[in-house]
Amino acid sequence: MTDKRETDLLVPDEGLVPASTVLPGAAGPMQEASKPPRSQWLDVWDQFKTHKGALFGAFIFFFIMGSVYLGPLVWRIDPQYLPQGRDFITLRDTRPIWYALFDSGAKVDWSHPLGTDNLGRDTLARMMFGGRVSIAVGLTAMLLALFLGTLVGVLAGYVKKLDGPLMRLTDLFLALPLLPLILVASLLFREALSANFGPEGGIFILIVMLIGVTSWMPTARIVRGDVLAIKEREFVLAARSIGTTNRNLILRHVLPNVLSPIMVSATLGIATAIITESALSFLGFGFPPDFPTWGRLLNDGVDRLASYPERSILPGIMISLTVLSVNYLGDGLRDALDPRIRGR
Repeated sequence: MTDKRETDLLVPDEGLVPASTVLPGAAGPMQEASKPPRSQWLDVWDQFKTHKGALFGAFIFFFIMGSVYLGPLVWRIDPQYLPQGRDFITLRDTRPIWYALFDSGAKVDWSHPLGTDNLGRDTLARMMFGGRVSIAVGLTAMLLALFLGTLVGVLAGYVKKLDGPLMRLTDLFLALPLLPLILVASLLFREALSANFGPEGGIFILIVMLIGVTSWMPTARIVRGDVLAIKEREFVLAARSIGTTNRNLILRHVLPNVLSPIMVSATLGIATAIITESALSFLGFGFPPDFPTWGRLLNDGVDRLASYPERSILPGIMISLTVLSVNYLGDGLRDALDPRIRGR
């Protein structure tokens, strides 16, 4: 026979709600908790969108990239074509078409909207070809400088015995006069590389190597400082305590957390490489005279700057716009990738 006390224990509490029933007030929080986690890259994009200068820089940079790489598919004039005979007299030294707006006697040709040089070569085609070369040099030299700087920075920050020697090597490279060093190296190795890889290929390899080898030091210092801080964090110490090898610690835990300064250094490195290549070409130590780059076009226009100023102004504007847009892009990436700034 069941006792009344036991019967009371068997009676369910009327205040309890079955698990299948969802309270109206608790539906919102439960649904929010069940949502998948938000991607970190979406947060980066949201922060990047708030930087108007970075959006402007990204638009200008990708517009220039598209123009110089896709433009020749539409504008099919050979940038190295030299007109012969009567065409040479007709096409040489034509002005951009906007000169016809205020000078009815200006020598313009509507088939060459930016005019031609003193040999009759199309300026627009040469600008697009020169932009391809200058941007390719900038991107390739940036990748080389980024690889060297990241390697030296990670080794110096993670391996204590290598910190002193590698940082003194970095200080030594920072103390060198880079432009005279590049000029001397260009004179020493130009002929050997041109003989093995051709005039254009040899100069391309030489300029990329010289710019990359002399531009890795700021990246190395930034990466070293971040690695020194990250290797003492709790998640790295926990990974080390369970027997994770140094190689896996660097590749899986340290490097992913220094991507932010590396990406910012990459954008700024492009601008530095483009300016250096333009300076070398302007001084006559770059590509051959018949191989147009923005720096070479700038140099070619100096001799007749008073008569044809647009020949130096146009490549100068393209160099300035590219460098300015890349700097704005790097500024926005720095803010977007820094978790301390993100969300402000």
